[in-house]
Amino acid sequence: MAKSGRKPVAALDAPVIVLVRPQLPENIGAVARAMLNCGLGELRLVQPREAWPNERAREVSSGAGAVIDRATLFPSARAATADLTRVYATTARHRQMIKPVETPHAAAAAMRDEIAAGARVGILFGPERTGLENDELVLADRLVSVPLNPDFPSLNLAQAVLLLGYEWFRSADATPGRRLVTNSTRPAERAELMNFFDHLECELVACGFLRNEEKRPSMARNIRNIFLRADLTKQEIKTLHGIVKDLSTMRVKGSKRRPKTAK
Repeated sequence: MAKSGRKPVAALDAPVIVLVRPQLPENIGAVARAMLNCGLGELRLVQPREAWPNERAREVSSGAGAVIDRATLFPSARAATADLTRVYATTARHRQMIKPVETPHAAAAAMRDEIAAGARVGILFGPERTGLENDELVLADRLVSVPLNPDFPSLNLAQAVLLLGYEWFRSADATPGRRLVTNSTRPAERAELMNFFDHLECELVACGFLRNEEKRPSMARNIRNIFLRADLTKQEIKTLHGIVKDLSTMRVKGSKRRPKTAK
């Protein structure tokens, strides 16, 4: 996988992840892994069902032990969010509450702006089976809902954290949407492409493929477009020159060996 164009985010510059009454330590470990993937460093646990710290969480975290080690325990969601100035809560059900509801994409952009302005931001995630209770949703300034198949919107805990974390990371990531991996060569320059096209078209005229002078310009443009869509490199241009040269050489040799037919 290509490396990101953005440096890892420091914990204080990223949202705090708050898991309310998580049931399985394995899920907490998977959340820690998802967090570290996305540059999120601070994990808060509210009344986890099983004793903490827990070795099973560390095993599932797949190397995200630093997040596990820094995780802190709280007796309630209210206590876990006491020092935060902006709180988001994830939910698939709005519970008849009048609150702004944002997609992960919109919420991540807003969090980025709020943190840049000095806010301390946190995201609440509820228990795996039931989600957050009304009294916990009330703690949030905004709700976050993931647009999914309405007939099956169910996500596990780590999936939900990864979706929010990915949108957060992506909101400031500088990785280009598309790039050509050229290894030891480089993209072909325009002059190199034009020289190859001249070479190819000269041989196509010689072999008779471009024998129709009226159609020749449009056919040549179509052939050029085929190669231009390929994002050719300097080395590939050299290879294509060699192919065309050898094909033309073999054609000439073959024509010399070909016996004359009787009239």
